[in-house]
Amino acid sequence: MGSENGHRDPFDFPRRWEADVVLSDGGTVHLRPITPDDGEKLREFHGRLSERTRYFRYFGPYPRIPQRDLDRFSTVDHHDRVALIALLGDDIVAVGRFDRLHGEGHRGDSAEVAFVVEDGHQGRGLGSILLEHLAAAAREVGLERFEAEVLAENGQMVRVFRDAGYQVSRAFEEGVLHLEFAIDPTDESVAVARAREQAAEARSVHNLLHPRSVAVIGASTDPTKIGHAVLKNLLEADFNGPVYPVNAEHRAVRGVRAYPTVLDIPDDVDLAVVAVPAASVDEVMDGCLAKGVKALVVVSSGYGETGPDGLSAERRLAAEARAHGMRVVGPNALGVINLDPKVRLNASLAPKLPARGRAGFFCQSGALGTAILANAAGWGLGLSTFVSAGNRADVSGNDLLQYWETDPATDVVLLYLESFGNPRKFARLARRLGRTKPIVAVKSGRHAVVPGLAATAAKVDESSVQALFEQAGVIRVDSLAQLFDTALLLAHQPLPKGKRVAVVGNSTAIGLLAADTLLAQDLELAGDPIDVGAQATPEEFAKAVKEALDRADTDALVVVFVPPIAVPGAAYARAIKESAHRTKPIVSTFLAVEGIPDELKMPGKGSIPSYASPERAVLSLARAVRYARWRAAPQGNFVRPEGIDADKARSIVDNPWSEVRLDDRKAVELLECYGIDVVPFRIAHSAEEAVQAADELGYPVAMKATSERLRHRTDLVGVRLDIAQAESVTGAYQDLAELSGKPGVYVQRMAPKGVSCVLGLQDDPSFGTLVWFGLSGLVSDLLGDRAYRAVPLTDTDAAELVAAPKAAPLLTGYRGDEPADLKALQDLVLRLAALAEDLPEVRSLKLEPVLASAAGAFVSSARIVIGPPPSLHDAGPRRLR
Repeated sequence: MGSENGHRDPFDFPRRWEADVVLSDGGTVHLRPITPDDGEKLREFHGRLSERTRYFRYFGPYPRIPQRDLDRFSTVDHHDRVALIALLGDDIVAVGRFDRLHGEGHRGDSAEVAFVVEDGHQGRGLGSILLEHLAAAAREVGLERFEAEVLAENGQMVRVFRDAGYQVSRAFEEGVLHLEFAIDPTDESVAVARAREQAAEARSVHNLLHPRSVAVIGASTDPTKIGHAVLKNLLEADFNGPVYPVNAEHRAVRGVRAYPTVLDIPDDVDLAVVAVPAASVDEVMDGCLAKGVKALVVVSSGYGETGPDGLSAERRLAAEARAHGMRVVGPNALGVINLDPKVRLNASLAPKLPARGRAGFFCQSGALGTAILANAAGWGLGLSTFVSAGNRADVSGNDLLQYWETDPATDVVLLYLESFGNPRKFARLARRLGRTKPIVAVKSGRHAVVPGLAATAAKVDESSVQALFEQAGVIRVDSLAQLFDTALLLAHQPLPKGKRVAVVGNSTAIGLLAADTLLAQDLELAGDPIDVGAQATPEEFAKAVKEALDRADTDALVVVFVPPIAVPGAAYARAIKESAHRTKPIVSTFLAVEGIPDELKMPGKGSIPSYASPERAVLSLARAVRYARWRAAPQGNFVRPEGIDADKARSIVDNPWSEVRLDDRKAVELLECYGIDVVPFRIAHSAEEAVQAADELGYPVAMKATSERLRHRTDLVGVRLDIAQAESVTGAYQDLAELSGKPGVYVQRMAPKGVSCVLGLQDDPSFGTLVWFGLSGLVSDLLGDRAYRAVPLTDTDAAELVAAPKAAPLLTGYRGDEPADLKALQDLVLRLAALAEDLPEVRSLKLEPVLASAAGAFVSSARIVIGPPPSLHDAGPRRLR
C-alpha cells in the first residue's frame, strides 16, 4: 500500500525479507527491514559501537548521529534505498543497507552497499548473512551489481566481500578499496552460502547436545510430574555438568539445591528444559531470555496439537526464542539425549537408554520415542544422539542432518518422520549426507494422512514415493522393526560391493527360504546354497563360512543356523565370528535370536547382526545393496539447459491470487520461454477455418475435439490422425464438433510417429514439486506406471526418470522397433525441472502426448495451472525454515 504522496510507505516492507537466521556460533538473530520506529534503537546501537568500528564504517570519527541522518537512515523506500537490521531481543546488533546509484556512469542497476556490526557480535558471520539477504532483496528490485568503498585496513570487511563467492573487481586509491561485483548467484556463491549454513546449523545443534549446564524449569518433588522425571533422568545419567532444578516452592528437589527462578541461578545456563504448563511458559521465556540461555527443550504439551490457539502460542514461543538467540526443541517433545561419555546427557522423559553406538536418531513423536529407545536397548543397537522434536516449532530433522553430516560420533542416521518442514531442503541435505552416511527413514502417512494435508495432497503411488527417497539416497522402510533391522546391518557391517550373495547354513529348508528371498529382491546367488548338514561341528561350519567369503564372486553372505540339540549355538556363533571377513557384510539367522548376541559382537565395526528369520536378514541386506549401488553411482550434475528466458516467464505467471488454468496461447508462450516447442496448431470454429488452418500448417494434420474428456481419446473417436486433404478436414470437423456438442476443434500439424508419452509437474505437500513421466495408454494409467523425481534434478536424475517406468523398454527398441531419442526426452525433463525451479506458481503442468521417436520428442498438447506457491522452497538467502 502506498502513501498519499505516491511513495512507498516505509512501514510497509516486504514481509518475505524478514527472516530468522543462524549465526556461525549457533546463535540466532532476527533479520528485517528497518522502519522509522527503529530510530531510537539505531541511535543506541550507534552509541555502543567502538571508535574503531565507527571509523571503519563512516571513514571518520562520527561519534553521534545527528537527527537529520537518523531520520534518513531509518526511513527507506524498500526499492531504491533498503536497510536491513539484525535484532537480538530488542537491540539492533547489525545494520546493512544499499542505495541505488544514479547519475553519470550508472544505469540504475547498481547500488552502493555497506554494513556495520556491533563490536561484541563481530566474527559471528553477520556481515556475510547481511550481504546474502541484501543481494536477494536487490535482485528483486531490479539491481544487478553492488559497489562498496572499504578502507584498506578494514581486513574483516574486505574478507566478507572476498569470501562471498562473487567475482569481485577492485580498484585502490588513497587507502580506499573500491569493490564491484555482479549479485546474480554463482555456483561458487551458492556453495559458499550452503557451506556456511551447514556449519552454523550444525553448531546450533552441537550447542543443544553439548551443554555445559542444564536447568530444569518446573522440577517437581512429585514423582508423577514430568518435571520430576526429567530431573531424575538427568541425574541418573550422571550428566557431566551442573544441574539446576527450578522450583519456587522447595529449596531442594531430589537432594539438589533448587532456585525460585532461572534468574536466581548464580552461574550461566546453556540448556533449559521447560516442564511447566503451557500457560506459564511466557513468564519462563522472559527469564530464559534475560539469563542468556542458549537452547530450550520444551516437554510441556498444550500447543499446536490442541488447535489454532495452541498453534499461535507455539509460533510465538519459537519466534521469541529465535529473536533472543535461542533454538527450541519442541514443544510437546520427549527431549534430547547424548550418550557421549564426556557429556552423558539425558534431558528427556525416557527412563531407559540404549548403549552408546554409532547411530543418530531423530523422531517427531514423543510417545514413539520412548518405545524406540527401549527397543534399541533390547536389540543391541547403540545410539550416539537422540532428539525427539515433538511439534517441531524450531529444531527439525533438517537441523539434525546438518549436525550429523560432520559429527564424528555418528555413522548412520535414523529418522521417524510424520511430515517435512522444508521438503526441498530435506532432499538437498539428504542427497549430500547420504554420500557418506546412510539415512534410514520411517515415513508415516503412507495411507492415512494428516487432515490438514488431505485437501492439497497429490496422490502419488507408493512405488513412486520410494523412488523419491532413493533419489536422495534415503533408505525408506515400512516399520520401526524394519528400521532396526536395517540399522543393525549398516551400523556394524561394511557396505556390499555388489549384489552377489552366498548362503551358508545347516538347514536346507532355511537356506532355500533365504535363496528365494534373495532372488525376489533382485539379488544374485553366488553359487548354490551351501548346507553343511545338521551334524556339522562349529569348526566345519566356520570353514564353510570362510570359504564362501573368500570367493571372488561373493559380495555378501547370509548365514542360516538352526541350533542342534547336542552343541550350544553359542559355540557356532563364536566360530562364525572368528572366520568373519571384515570387508564383506554378513547377516545371520540364529532362529529366535534378535539383535546381536554377545558371541557375535566385535569391537568397532564387525559385529554380526542376527535376525529371527532369513527373510528379515535378506531384506536388510537388500536395502544395503540398493543403497550401496546409489552411493557408488555417478552423482550427476545440476544442469540448466540453454535458451531459457526466466524473466519473460515470470511476467506470464504474474503472481496469481488463486488457481487458474492458462489459456492455450499463454501456455505455449510460457513453454517457449524454456525452449519447449509445442507442435504448431490452430483452433478452428468452422469447417472453413479448419481447412484454412490445415492449409497453413501443411498436410497431413491431426484434428482433436476441444472437450477435455475426448481430446486425447482415440478410443472415443475424439482424435483423427493423418488427415491429408481438405474434404477429410471438413468431415472430421463436423464429426468432432457434433461429438463435443459445441463448435470448435484443434487442427495440428502431424508430428513424426513415435511412442506416446506423458510428462508433467505437480506440487506435493510432502515432497515439494515433482517431475513425473510415463507412457500414455489405458494400461499404463490403470497400473500407475509413472515415475517421479523431486526438483532440483541432475542429468542423472533425468536419465533415470525416463528409464524408470515398467513400459520404458518400448522407448529403447523393444521387439526390434527403432529406438527413440532418449537424449531429447531427458532434455525435455530438465527444461521442465528448470521451469519448476524458477516458477513455484506453476501448480500443475501436463504435456500429453509427447511423441518420442528417433527424430526427437514432440509435444502435442499442454495443460498448465498456476496459483499461489503452496510449498516451502529451498531457495534464496539462508534462513530457518
